[in-house]
Amino acid sequence: MNTSSSGYDITPIDASERERLAQKLTPAERHVLLDHGTEHPFCGGLLDNKQDGRYLCKLCALPLFHSAAKFESGTGWPSFFAPFDVQHVREIRDISHGMIRIEVRCARCDSHLGHVFPDGPPPTGLRFCLNSASMDFLAG
Repeated sequence: MNTSSSGYDITPIDASERERLAQKLTPAERHVLLDHGTEHPFCGGLLDNKQDGRYLCKLCALPLFHSAAKFESGTGWPSFFAPFDVQHVREIRDISHGMIRIEVRCARCDSHLGHVFPDGPPPTGLRFCLNSASMDFLAG
């Protein structure tokens, strides 16, 4: 088992487990998480969430971001300046759509979450711009 510094199992899941977990997804969630899609801005259910808690991967429930790192970016997608644990997300160079960006994926199930940009607030200067459809929220 591969354990993150915050104590979570981040061992990559296999294709059969990924497909089993994907059975619970809606078509819109599947489009974002598995097909690397993007939801329309200002329509995601977690955009205006102000509760304290954790944002979990919609597919495998790994904690990805904490509400303490959430901020209003004005972009139309939930934005965070730091992940829950840096080992819980993977960053991959994305050259789709005629631009160079950094895609953010769940480290355990490899689901697409969104992108990270170098224009966020202190202390990191990062803006993790994520799809609401890629996450669940757990209050507390």
